[in-house]
Amino acid sequence: MTRPPTAAQRRVIDAADPVTGRLRGTEAQLEALVKRGLAFRHPRPPHDHFLTPTGHRIRETVPEEPEKPAEQAADPATGVFAARVGGTREAADTGPARAREVHSAWQGLLELRRMTNPDAATDRPCGWERAHLVQAAALALEAAGHPPEAEGSPGYRVRATPQPEAVAVHAPDGEALRACAITLEGAGWQVGEYTEPRTRARYLLASPRRV
Repeated sequence: MTRPPTAAQRRVIDAADPVTGRLRGTEAQLEALVKRGLAFRHPRPPHDHFLTPTGHRIRETVPEEPEKPAEQAADPATGVFAARVGGTREAADTGPARAREVHSAWQGLLELRRMTNPDAATDRPCGWERAHLVQAAALALEAAGHPPEAEGSPGYRVRATPQPEAVAVHAPDGEALRACAITLEGAGWQVGEYTEPRTRARYLLASPRRV
């Protein structure tokens, strides 16, 4: 794409569902986004429109503001959901509102898998997850009830790695680490357990399963 979307198009993109990328707008607005490669029309009824990976990247680009920590929750101004990746100094929100938000995000992600995986499979990650590895793995863990590390409280931490399509998952002890591995495997990730050479701490290396 050689030019940014118009202000009207940007408003439609920003208003998209934060997980599925489902769009709402006039037919002309949606078709304009399709022509620019920012959206696609789903072939199955009701033929809704969704952001493409390029559209998602546009949505996540906010030049006017510095990048916010990945650990933040939904921004009320934009509706952007962020799973807890662990390692914050503030206490994690574990109230019923957060639980409903996480559940909704996970269900939306499963629907996105169904709509975008070629065989409509929901048992393995989709393209959006491969483009947002840390958030995708953290969402799987948080949705399964694992606590994130926060304000000195033990829990999981998900971090990017130099390896393509792989994240590192740390946990306070072996039992918690194995529980995280079971959750990620059930969510369609390939998981291996490794030892950090310097600290000798055990951690998981997780990658989205393709088949």
